[in-house]
Amino acid sequence: MTLHCPSRQITQANCAPTGKFHGQNRRSWSLFEPMAQSEQKFTSPTSLLVDAILVIGFFVYMYGVLTKHVPSNDPKMVMLWAALTSACMTGVFWLAVQMFRVVFRAQRAAKK
Repeated sequence: MTLHCPSRQITQANCAPTGKFHGQNRRSWSLFEPMAQSEQKFTSPTSLLVDAILVIGFFVYMYGVLTKHVPSNDPKMVMLWAALTSACMTGVFWLAVQMFRVVFRAQRAAKK
């Protein structure tokens, strides 16, 4: 917990606890602080193309699987709900691919 001190001398005797933890009393002019920039870019046109192929392929596969599991006889509703569910699952798949890339890159860097 940090201490609120009216004077410049910071001692336990002349300061009262504020109830805030370290770092909570700073005022920031922006909502988000910028992240540190890395020296090296990790995306390339090839990796973007591989990601796009994987994600589109996963979407098409999940759409095909999910059309059989939508509890409706209306073809429009089957298409709608299979596409919406497949889109959500594809988003999670994309996140998993990105996490895999980051962990794999970190493990390779740790071995060097």
